[in-house]
Amino acid sequence: MTGIFRNMTRPSFGVQVFVGMAIGLALGFVARTYGVTGLADGLKIVGDMFVQLLKALVVPLVFTAIVASIAALRDLNNAARLVAGTFVWFGISALVAVSIGLALGTILQPGAHAGVSAAAAIRPDTAGSWLDFLRGLVPVNILGLEASTSLADGAAKTSLSFNVLQLIVAAVAIGVAAVRTGDAGAPFLAFNASALAIFRRILRWVVRLTPIGTGALLGSAIVRYGWQSLSALGTFAIAVYIGLGLVLFVVYPLLLLANGMSPRRFFAAAWPAIQLGFVSRSSIATLPVTEQVVEQGLGVPRSYAAFAVPFAATTKMDGCAAIYPAVAALFVAQYYNIPLHGTDYLLIVLVSVLGSAATAGLTGALVMLTLTLSTLGLPLEGAGLLLAIDPILDMGRTAVNVAGQALIPTIVAKRQGLLSATTNSNTGAALA
Repeated sequence: MTGIFRNMTRPSFGVQVFVGMAIGLALGFVARTYGVTGLADGLKIVGDMFVQLLKALVVPLVFTAIVASIAALRDLNNAARLVAGTFVWFGISALVAVSIGLALGTILQPGAHAGVSAAAAIRPDTAGSWLDFLRGLVPVNILGLEASTSLADGAAKTSLSFNVLQLIVAAVAIGVAAVRTGDAGAPFLAFNASALAIFRRILRWVVRLTPIGTGALLGSAIVRYGWQSLSALGTFAIAVYIGLGLVLFVVYPLLLLANGMSPRRFFAAAWPAIQLGFVSRSSIATLPVTEQVVEQGLGVPRSYAAFAVPFAATTKMDGCAAIYPAVAALFVAQYYNIPLHGTDYLLIVLVSVLGSAATAGLTGALVMLTLTLSTLGLPLEGAGLLLAIDPILDMGRTAVNVAGQALIPTIVAKRQGLLSATTNSNTGAALA
C-alpha cells in the first residue's frame, strides 16, 4: 500500500497554487459574508507569516547573489552591454506603458465621472522627491537596514526595514573590492558562494509553501477590501486595469515575439512570481521567487540575473510608475477641472520613464503619484481621492511590475545570446 502512494504523482506546482488560491478565495468569501472573525484572523496571520519568510530572505539573498554576480561578470566580455541593454529596455517598456495610460485617461475621462466627494481629498504624509533618490544611493549601513519608531495605542514600537537600492549599492561595492583585492579576497568570495547556496536551499523550502501562502493572502484580501469601494471610482479603476491588462497580455507578449521568444513559455515559467506579486502586493517580498523563475524557469544566467532582477525590483515598475500615475494624474486634473497641455503630457512621460529611480527603496505607488502631481503643479490633495481603492489597484499594479521585472532580464539575455536553450517550462520543477 505504501508503494502505491509513493508512486502517485503530485499535481504540478502551478496546479497546487491555483488550488490554494481557489480555497483561499472561498474561505475569504465565507469569512466576509458570515463574519467569521476567527477565520479572517487565521487567513491574515498565515499570509503575513508567508510574506515575512520571503522578506527575511531578501537581504541575504540579494547581498550574496550580487557579490557572486560581480565575481562572475568579470569573466564576461559583454558586462557593459548587459547593463546598458537593461536600462534601454527599462525605458522602452516604461514609455509604452505610460503612453497607454495617457491614452486611456484621455479617452475614458475618469476624473469627470468620479462619484467621490471632495471631502476625501487629503494631502498625503509621504511624497516623492528626486532628492530621495540621491539620498537613497548612499547606504545607511552595509545592509541598508533602517530602524524606525512609531506610537501605537500609546506604546512605542520599533521596527526594522531595509532599502534594497542601498543594499545593491553596498553589495556591488563590496563585490568589486573583493575581486580587485585578488588572492586576499578569494576566501571571502568562496564563503559568499557557499552562503548563497545555503540561502537558495532555504528559499526552495519557503517557495514550497506558496500554495498555502497565496491562498491565505488572497482570502485575507477578500475579507479586508471586498469590492464595494470600487463603485464611486469605477471608471478610474476600469481605466487602470484595462491599462494593466494591455501591458501584461498585449505589450509584453509582443516584445517577446519581437525578440524570438514564446509568450506561452514565458508566462508558464513566470506565473508563480506574477500571481504571488498580485496577492502579496510587494515586489520586494516576491523578489526571491522572481529571481528563481528568471534563472531556472527562463534560463537567464545567474551571473546576470543576480544583478538585474534585484535592481529591477526597485526601479522597474510599469504598473506603479507608468500606467497608474499617468491615469491618476489625468484623473486629478479632470476632477479639479485643470486643463493640461502637450508639455504637461510630455512631463508625465518623462517622470514615468525616469521617475522610478526617485521612488526606489520607497513603498507604494503613492510616492510616484505625488512626484508626478508635484512636477505638473497639480494639487497633492488629489491623491487622497484615490486612497479608498488603492489596495485593490495595487494588486494588479504589482503583478505587472513583477512580470516586467522578469521580462527585461530575459529579453536582454536573449539579445546577448546568453539565454539557456534548455529552459524549464515546468513551474513545479523550477521552484521545487
